[in-house]
Amino acid sequence: MYFQITDNITLRALHIEDAEAIFNIIDTQREYLQEWLPFVPFTVTSQDTKDFIQATLYPSDGEPEPTFTIRMGQQIIGLIGFRDTDPINLKTEIGYWLSSACQGQGIVTRSTKRLCEYAFEDLHLNRVQIRCGVGNHPSAAIPKRLGFTFEGVAREAEYYPNDRFIDLEIYSLLYSDIEENQ
Repeated sequence: MYFQITDNITLRALHIEDAEAIFNIIDTQREYLQEWLPFVPFTVTSQDTKDFIQATLYPSDGEPEPTFTIRMGQQIIGLIGFRDTDPINLKTEIGYWLSSACQGQGIVTRSTKRLCEYAFEDLHLNRVQIRCGVGNHPSAAIPKRLGFTFEGVAREAEYYPNDRFIDLEIYSLLYSDIEENQ
């Protein structure tokens, strides 16, 4: 699966061959990424990234969820995808991360917008949710720019290394929200 976001930005379905490039971003930007991504300290080798990709592409408990590399030209600069999709209740969550050098260019905002369109138009879902760590202002700006509704804070909702939990802001966009704005 493939989405053209801009002339130079694409989303491409995640493949095992992407592991080395993804690991290199994580490994060279640990300090930056681990502030808001709890998996970073556990990603020690490229095999850890291969294992993640393998589990994403071939989950033991159901269908794989669409996950994409974010690319600038041919270079991988981040990941974005669905998680915790509930086909019975017609909802999903979008998660994302991006290389520090590519921040502030609207890449994730445009990519998230495209995945929302895909969720509503092609998957016929009713709700898309985004959760962001309280204080992660760049991440929280994305659902705000896209018209998501702030629903509240889930207290101590995500575990991080060193026995700490962080609170998560929860944002949602409903299919009816899109219909109202057309």
